[in-house]
Formats: sequence, structure tokens, C-alpha cells
Amino acid sequence: MRKQLSKKEIKELIVVIEDKFGIKNIMTKKDNVAKEDQFIKINNKISFFYNKETLIPTLKLILELNEKNELNNTNIKIITVDKGAIKFVVNGADIMRPGITKIDDGFEKDDFLVIIDENHNKPLAIGIALLNSEDMKTANSGKVITNIHYVGDEIWKLS
Repeated sequence: MRKQLSKKEIKELIVVIEDKFGIKNIMTKKDNVAKEDQFIKINNKISFFYNKETLIPTLKLILELNEKNELNNTNIKIITVDKGAIKFVVNGADIMRPGITKIDDGFEKDDFLVIIDENHNKPLAIGIALLNSEDMKTANSGKVITNIHYVGDEIWKLS
């Protein structure tokens, strides 16, 4: 089901995006913004999706921010994985603690995280934290992030 957002709804969405993610200038009240199923489309491009009622930016939007060197200016938390983990992450595997080389501070269990590779600093996937940042840092093994969106998945193909 598609619903065109009003200027007032767009303005409210802009506030949410700036407050929650720290993403600035993603859209204006003049843009064509619609909610279609679990997606938010900006000018007919899927930019956000809902995961259990939680708004999350798509990997393609994260890649755009990264290419413009704007990702570090956001509130988005990042997990870095080693090159051995890359092929598994981009095929949809959950993230295991041994493959992680760097963990941002300040996230909670169930927060979304962006997974990047350590060599090129390219976003590979979006996941949901199974532990908070402190517990993840002290963990030595096991699954610590559920992969919910990765290069080549259904959301990627639609966006």
C-alpha cells in the first residue's frame, strides 16, 4: 500500500531522521516522499525501511553517505569486520565476535549497526545488536549481530 506523505508529515519525518540518525539534508518538504509497505521512498528511491516498527536507513543510503564522507558525521554506530568475515556478511550471515576488529561505543542491545570492512571502510550490511557495546567488546565468541540487510538481498534489489 502506497501513501503519499503531506508536507507536515515530511517535516516530522525530517526531524526524526535528523534526531535519530544525525542525517542532515536528506530531503525537503518539496520532495516526493511516500510510505510504501515497509519502505520510505524519497523521489521514488527507497531510502529507509521498517524492521519491527523501527525506521532504518537502507544500505544504499549508507553507501551514499559514506562516499560523501558524511557517515562519520551521523549518530550511526559502526562495527568493523576483518577480511575473512566479508564473504559471509555479504551473503547474509550473522556477525560472529571473532570477525570483529573495531566496535563503536554507545549502542544498546537491539540497536541497528552498520557493518563495514576494515580494508576499504565500505558498508557491507546492516544488523541488529544482540549485545550492548560494552558487552560486545568483552565477548570472545558467538553471534553478536543479526544481519538484516546486506548487499544483494531483497531490499538491496528494490532500492
